[in-house]
Amino acid sequence: MDSQWSSLVTAPALTCRTSIPDPLKPMTENPGSKERLLEIIQQFRECPIGVYGDLVADQFVFGEISRVSREAPVLILSYRESRIVPGGAANAINNLHALGARPVPLGVLGVDEAGKALRRQFRQAKIGLSHVRSVKGYSTPTKTRFSAGSAHSARQQVLRLDRGYPFAHTPDSIRATASELAALMLDCKGVVISDYGFGFVSPEVVAHAARTRTAGPVTLDSRFDLLQYRGLTACTPNEPEVEQALGIKIGNDTRQLEKAGGQLLRQLQVEAVLITRGRDGMVLFVRNQKPVHIPIVGSAEIADVTGAGDTVIAVFTLALAVGASFEEAARLSNVAGGIVVMKRGTATVSAEELGQAVAHS
Repeated sequence: MDSQWSSLVTAPALTCRTSIPDPLKPMTENPGSKERLLEIIQQFRECPIGVYGDLVADQFVFGEISRVSREAPVLILSYRESRIVPGGAANAINNLHALGARPVPLGVLGVDEAGKALRRQFRQAKIGLSHVRSVKGYSTPTKTRFSAGSAHSARQQVLRLDRGYPFAHTPDSIRATASELAALMLDCKGVVISDYGFGFVSPEVVAHAARTRTAGPVTLDSRFDLLQYRGLTACTPNEPEVEQALGIKIGNDTRQLEKAGGQLLRQLQVEAVLITRGRDGMVLFVRNQKPVHIPIVGSAEIADVTGAGDTVIAVFTLALAVGASFEEAARLSNVAGGIVVMKRGTATVSAEELGQAVAHS
């Protein structure tokens, strides 16, 4: 076996196994009330949640508009600053940490500057990295967003540059990663699978590990391969991802939307599907129940949707893990999504922010 991966197979098991209440069963006589939702948030602290996903670096480069170039009809920016923050699955991890949970990442990083920056930020946040490999020759996926503005105007994204090649699994890394994921499924109160299409998240790995899954929720956020996963607890696609996966157009057709939700329930063999719809809110589909349409919380004038899906799946999974019903978890996710889209760039929501928003909604 490749020595780079052999130690993963024998990695010590985590020690956070806890029985999980049935998420299909409401925990109170008034599920979804403010009091109940606040009670759920209070239980987030130190809840261990595994995250198997593509760790991405989100880089932001900010500049002030200087003039229009004579060479081409493009803006010339005077550089002001830049920063790297966790993106993709790393953003889901960051959100879990901000909510007070204890994320347990499973992923790979390059030994490049982006990978080092993510490691440094995770260590500063005291997020354990014992299941995160640094792989020589692998470039950490990086999404660089250039934003322009002036002293008298808001910054606006003018260009995005993506770097990074898909991770190439070997038979040894497949077996080792499946073993690691199985350990997370057994020992954590919930697991997020965050597939951004960069190769480390594999349907083969998930299928192998899912055979050992216990009662903890295992949720999926997959950008491009939604239909390749089966038998998990729930998934949280956005509407364009649903349209792409099923080859349909939803638009304002509620009947088509509900048909798509039912099809995903059957085809993916999941217990619930939460479809996010931007300013149109969310729709929750639960097996053998009527769809629940959840309107957007807060302003419909969205500032920035970057990373909002990571916030949604983090809150949804964490709520299920501490005993929320699917509807309660969806409503909390909806509130969290409403908060994060009003922030610029890749952002997180804290437990305090979420609690205040619930209390005043």
